[in-house]
Amino acid sequence: MKQTAVDWFASKLMYLKMNPKEVFEFVGWLEEAKEMEKEQIEDAYDSGQVLGLYLGSINEDETDQTGEIFYQEKYK
Repeated sequence: MKQTAVDWFASKLMYLKMNPKEVFEFVGWLEEAKEMEKEQIEDAYDSGQVLGLYLGSINEDETDQTGEIFYQEKYK
């Protein structure tokens, strides 16, 4: 499993000293950032699939995979 940029950044920020309120806010922002990044990765994959199909550079076997499936296989 690969690590996303947001996951890497979060792991570095965990070394900061924060009070409970800051930790609570940080966790909320982190979850929001992870969801945004996930959507961006899925959209980019789906856009690449469409472009690849248009250009004829993708095998027919690969056309069934969606960005959501790609993300789950790569990052989960």
